[in-house]
Amino acid sequence: MLSIAAILAGCATAPPRDQENACAIFREKSDWYEASVDVEKKYGLPLQVQLAIMRQESSFKHNAKPPRETFLGIPLWWRKSSAYGYAQVKDKTWDWYKSKTGNWLASRDDYEDAVDFMGWYTTISQRTLGISKWDTYNQYLAYHEGHGGWKRKTYNKKPWLIKVARRVDNQARTYGSQLKSCRSSLGSGSWWPF
Repeated sequence: MLSIAAILAGCATAPPRDQENACAIFREKSDWYEASVDVEKKYGLPLQVQLAIMRQESSFKHNAKPPRETFLGIPLWWRKSSAYGYAQVKDKTWDWYKSKTGNWLASRDDYEDAVDFMGWYTTISQRTLGISKWDTYNQYLAYHEGHGGWKRKTYNKKPWLIKVARRVDNQARTYGSQLKSCRSSLGSGSWWPF
């Protein structure tokens, strides 16, 4: 019985099989759809922006971590950053989120919590930096560089990051287009049929 529970738990946290298609992602992960719709209603962050940033940050892996530092090609014990989970949030930023929202039990390896963080963070980006929640390109740059980094335009010294932000923006456009064709069939987001 324990092995069946372990298998089911593994399936629940496994990344979606088809990460290229928003409809396929949400059909496979109906609880993700429900959580994403809740974030869209609560914060106004479009589903496609949520998915595109999440895919870039973790490839939808619940326990994603940055690579370890290396010395002469040998991996060391520590990592390049404390970023963790679906949304790749650093320890201090996660503590800030929990403090401001009162969501003390939130976990970075829980999709619902990670996507709620995204909605909360992009709301601050909109309020303090004036970035529309539909502007995936700039929202991603502010997400990656932090609000201060975005203000200072630190991304201009990182051509690789500009390319990544463009890719995230294109992915969001693709996901948005796909969702137009299937959103009505996804329903309210609940797995319950009525």
